[in-house]
Amino acid sequence: MNRQFVSSSRMRSVGWENDILEIEFSDGAIYHYYDVSESEYLSFMNSSSLGSEISRLDKIKRYKRIN
Repeated sequence: MNRQFVSSSRMRSVGWENDILEIEFSDGAIYHYYDVSESEYLSFMNSSSLGSEISRLDKIKRYKRIN
C-alpha cells in the first residue's frame, strides 16, 4: 500500500486501499484500520486534526498493529 507523508505529531504517513486505512505512527508502528470507506478516508485526510480523528476511529473501527 502506498502511503503519503502527513503533517502530524503522532503520525508519519497514511494510506488507504480496499477499505483499509494504514497509519504509520511517529514511533514506526504501523496499524491497519478495517472497514474504512473511501469517503471516511477522504474526510480523515481533510480533517483539521489527524490526531483527533484517529482517536475517534479508535473507538468505532476494528484495528490491528501489523508490525
